Amino acid sequence: MRGYQVSVAHAALVAACMAGSAHAQTQASAVDTSAAATVAAGAAAAQSAGKMAQDDGEIVVTTTAQKRFENIQNVPLPVQVLTAEQLEAQGVRNFQDLTKVAPSLVIRPAEHPVNANVSLRGVGTFAFGIGVESSVAVTVDGVPLAFQARAFTDLPDVAQIEVLRGPQSTLYGKAASAGLIKIMTVQPTKDFHLKANTTVTTDDEYGANFSATGPINEDLGYVVSASYSNWGGNVRNVYNGKDVNGRETLNARGKLNWEASSDVKFRLSANYLNGNTTVGRPFIALADGALLRNTAGQTAAVTMPGVTPGPLNQQVSNDYPSRTKYWGWGSMLRTDIKLGKLSVLGLTSYDKFRLDDYLDHDDTASPTIKNLQIGAFKSRLFTQEVRLLSPDDEAFRYALGVYYADVAFQRPFLRGPAFSPADWYATSGSRQVAAFGQIDWEFIRHLTATVGGRAQNERVKYTFRDNIAKGSWAGHASDNATTYRLGLSYQATPDIMVFGNYATGYKGQTYDLTTGFNTARANLGPIRPETSKDKEIGIRTQFFNRRMTFNVTYFDTNYTDLQAQTIETINGTSNFRLTNVGGLNTKGLEFETAARVTRDLTLSGSATYLDATYTSFPAAPCFPTQTVAQGCIQGPPNYQNLTGTRAVQAPEWKGSANIDYAPAITDKLNGVVQASWQYTSSLYYVSRDPQTFQPAFSIFNLNLGVRDHKRRWEGVLFVNNLFDKQYYPSLINSDGNFGNKLATQAVLPRDFRRYAGVRFGLNY
Repeated sequence: MRGYQVSVAHAALVAACMAGSAHAQTQASAVDTSAAATVAAGAAAAQSAGKMAQDDGEIVVTTTAQKRFENIQNVPLPVQVLTAEQLEAQGVRNFQDLTKVAPSLVIRPAEHPVNANVSLRGVGTFAFGIGVESSVAVTVDGVPLAFQARAFTDLPDVAQIEVLRGPQSTLYGKAASAGLIKIMTVQPTKDFHLKANTTVTTDDEYGANFSATGPINEDLGYVVSASYSNWGGNVRNVYNGKDVNGRETLNARGKLNWEASSDVKFRLSANYLNGNTTVGRPFIALADGALLRNTAGQTAAVTMPGVTPGPLNQQVSNDYPSRTKYWGWGSMLRTDIKLGKLSVLGLTSYDKFRLDDYLDHDDTASPTIKNLQIGAFKSRLFTQEVRLLSPDDEAFRYALGVYYADVAFQRPFLRGPAFSPADWYATSGSRQVAAFGQIDWEFIRHLTATVGGRAQNERVKYTFRDNIAKGSWAGHASDNATTYRLGLSYQATPDIMVFGNYATGYKGQTYDLTTGFNTARANLGPIRPETSKDKEIGIRTQFFNRRMTFNVTYFDTNYTDLQAQTIETINGTSNFRLTNVGGLNTKGLEFETAARVTRDLTLSGSATYLDATYTSFPAAPCFPTQTVAQGCIQGPPNYQNLTGTRAVQAPEWKGSANIDYAPAITDKLNGVVQASWQYTSSLYYVSRDPQTFQPAFSIFNLNLGVRDHKRRWEGVLFVNNLFDKQYYPSLINSDGNFGNKLATQAVLPRDFRRYAGVRFGLNY
């Protein structure tokens, strides 16, 4: 199996966590916080590094993982780095857009962020219970997000984003069994810097953001940043004439850096988030004569007047405003203390988040059948981490640490009254204590061995109250787990490095706290942890006086006790529930490359070849209307065997290519020509379900503009989805709602139709 993934960033800061002190990351510090401490003004420093690289023509992708700039070509870790400039050039303005530029990453949206799914290398979390952890961790400035939905917002003050592929449990904890997305924001600087952007589009999106950083006095530094964006959406609700499938978001962040002495430093940060989304899922297919809930008279003309289902449909008819409202805040205190040659790092964080969701569950304007779904998600997270770090420049380096986390969730849920009634309230909690360590030893010149381990204890608990069945349940469980990583890297020449890694992954036990929870589920206890074993080998190369890079990584990972939805029979009663279904294998190749053709022209690209297959999944639910010929085995209950089937949300090929051309127009002005191509091969959103099959598609984006030659300002006209290609990032089989006749809905992407806009930025 072969694949080609190419990625790069001319002139980028990179933080990779496989060297020196960066090895000591845990779930609470999944951002390389030692690197963060030295990222001077984030994007501003990246631009400075970029200009130096551009002057001599070299492609210098740098990392501050060891508190100094070093070439990422020497870092033995499969990681992709995206700077603020790259994100802007490729039209990435919110978290969900990252799926466009990270070939191993697929983000599937849903009616609200809680049900969205993030997967890396074909592995993600396909469940909706509040106690179910994500397989892909997300952190911001070293602080984990307990609730992945909190990440689905704008990216206003990003210095860089790193996507670490494959199991990261040894370094980052139990919520990174498939990988990690690290978001690093702008840091305080010794000099004043201001960065601001404003964007307006032809389809009525507008937004602005800014970040200001600088000194208060010789000992104090600050960062103040904020952003606001508003987009009505690209779906029209004909019932009330309003646009939906849009969003509105306000972000704010502040940081204060205090150098108490040359050996003691503190950084206090706080953030606030407030926003809302509107929901509209158009019918892109509906059988003639289909009746809502198979009820006489409930035809499409009655339940959704004015809507014509079809592949290009951008209309819905909902008599209830489907939407979400969310807000949250968090804070973090970072402490750096020098003890001779050693360093002590402390991270303390607190985060609180709430999302209220309101859904027109029948998805129509039926005058007689009305079903609503209303609920809330509430999360609270406290973490504490302490690390002891050896010097970065010695042949024998180590990091030791301890980590504590306490997280709590609440979920009230109400659905009805017409069908599928539900009324329940659940809570879930987790307490984790962990110790970790990692050693890097250059025992022979240019040959470095890595040994890392993590031991943790976790206690989980829950309560569930069903107000319809008049039942209440509660329980708890604890678990001990260890993970480890072994690695070997060899710097064959200054331009060639090879490496190999073997790592184990772990995803914690949980309870399936969803509609239908009952005594039988309670008696089964928690779902067992999901574990994995991962092998990686890679090579990092540079050519033509470092004007070209070419990197390859091969991976092969086996997951056992895979957590997924299945059918389970208990005492003669069949239940659809989350449980341990069997196994999955994911393997493939990831390539990264870039070439600076001339001083003003850079070409880059990335692609992943992926083979993700269920090695054991004997009792999966049949999709609605699935026949025996399509693999549905008659029960009761009916089920299908997915063993040997390709995993969902796992395209065989995914990649992108980029052109960045900035020719001099005058001695003070440069032109801006940026073009990107994004490709995704076909994939299923539900196994074997033809209604959730997305054919292969390509999207092209184009930017044209002008900038000051020192990049102090920039004006760009952009066109996204240049050739107006339609595709669906999420498809829903709704046959069961229409008497088992064809009914398919879609969540439309931001660029479902071609749109243009203007972006203007300042950078001083």
